[in-house]
Amino acid sequence: MPNSLLLDPTMTINEIVVLYPQTIPVFNRLGMDTCCGGGVALNEAARRDGLDLDALLGALRDAVERQ
Repeated sequence: MPNSLLLDPTMTINEIVVLYPQTIPVFNRLGMDTCCGGGVALNEAARRDGLDLDALLGALRDAVERQ
């Protein structure tokens, strides 16, 4: 689906949430900061939070594609 292709690991969490608000539950479920820490690139946030980037991207893409 074309929308999922716009998810890039260098995008900030804030950018992703603005484009795809349906990803907020994924970030919340994983305990990722979508407020004050949302200015961090997704790949950096995943590393900081000890999350697998590929699994995170997959979960976000699933959320976008289910809209």
